[in-house]
Amino acid sequence: MAVRRVKRRYPGVDEVYEYLMIDVTYKPADGMPVRVRERSPIQTKAGALQYERDVLAALAAGTYRKEEKREIPTLMEFSTEFIDNYAEVYNRPAEVKSKEGIFRRYLLPELGHLRLDEIRVRQVEALKAKMLGEKKSPKTINNACAGVLGKCLRWAHELELITTVPKIRKLKVEPSKWDFLNFDEAPRLLEAAKKTPEWHDMIFFALRTGLRFGELSELRWDDVDLVAGKILVRRNYHDGHVGPPKNGKEREIPLSDETMSFLKEHRKRQNKNRVVVNLAEAKTEDDGRDSQETGRAPKSKLVFSQPNGKRHIHRRADVGLKRCCKRAKLRMIGWHCLRHTFASHLVMQGASLKAVQELLGHATMEMTLRYSHLSPEVRKDAVELLDEGRRRVRQGSIKAGEEKTEEAENQETPKYSKAPGFLPGLSCGVDGT
Repeated sequence: MAVRRVKRRYPGVDEVYEYLMIDVTYKPADGMPVRVRERSPIQTKAGALQYERDVLAALAAGTYRKEEKREIPTLMEFSTEFIDNYAEVYNRPAEVKSKEGIFRRYLLPELGHLRLDEIRVRQVEALKAKMLGEKKSPKTINNACAGVLGKCLRWAHELELITTVPKIRKLKVEPSKWDFLNFDEAPRLLEAAKKTPEWHDMIFFALRTGLRFGELSELRWDDVDLVAGKILVRRNYHDGHVGPPKNGKEREIPLSDETMSFLKEHRKRQNKNRVVVNLAEAKTEDDGRDSQETGRAPKSKLVFSQPNGKRHIHRRADVGLKRCCKRAKLRMIGWHCLRHTFASHLVMQGASLKAVQELLGHATMEMTLRYSHLSPEVRKDAVELLDEGRRRVRQGSIKAGEEKTEEAENQETPKYSKAPGFLPGLSCGVDGT
């Protein structure tokens, strides 16, 4: 008898889980021994030991596994539990909304009628083929099948509703394309935006800090330190919800002298033209809450806001940015392009990728590496390593040659025979002739 802690890896994903398992062997008086190895329903050492005793008692009484099996829910039934008890607990509101949309559009129409244990590789591959036939992108298919469906089945496995999880393969996805403004286009956009100061100020600040639009629209004056010259990014606004930044971590961004001067002037203009907001309608940071109904906050709190004191809506801001692009005779871009521009200009000016990663708030370096090809030094430094290696070898050879010359000069030059064909160091015969 034994209780062991076992580690397993889900098929097709780099996710490891562990659990307590019992391993008991029962030897009846008149029959073959029965061995039971299974996961304990109670994941504590005491609970597993008790379950081991219960299994042995059931084996002795002849009732083991003769009780009625628990009914396995369909994907339609389990999807609600997955959203309420998993996604709402562990995911951001935007991710919850995305998962709900994927269930509604792709998963439930095709697989909703199946029990969880009936969803195998064949059914998943059929869903992939159907989505490809509907011209869905490989990334969308991966998000639906390997992402949402895979996580849903793995969670059902953790709840012991199913015993195995199908291996879901991901489709190959081409590297995502992204755009940025060059050193001539960015000033043109700012010049064209001067006709609408509301958008000019936000565009300028986005180009100098690389903030996401949700972080930009939720930046508050308590997050700005005009003495130390830095801002603290700790909030993000998306779809009516105020939460932490995308990766869940706060980050600090230093400000240049020009950006500091801009912020001081911007605050003066804002205080001069500010709109008094009814605090009865808009909850403030004083009581730790924000009004989700009106989306309003005191204008003195938000660094960037609409003239009426409301937070900026992405759709309205996107229209304003595109109008500025049209006046500047540039291609139509979105707000995230300004973030790419900030990072690209830093790398092109020689900033390290590690510094760019910290300024952008990327969780891993993998996201930041997309800008590495823009660095004028990265590849040049790499190929110069070859010259450096040859240079070291050459200097070492010269130094070794100089040492050998000095050593030869210090030794007495040996006298060799002048016989034809004689070479020093070679034996000529037994008698030396």
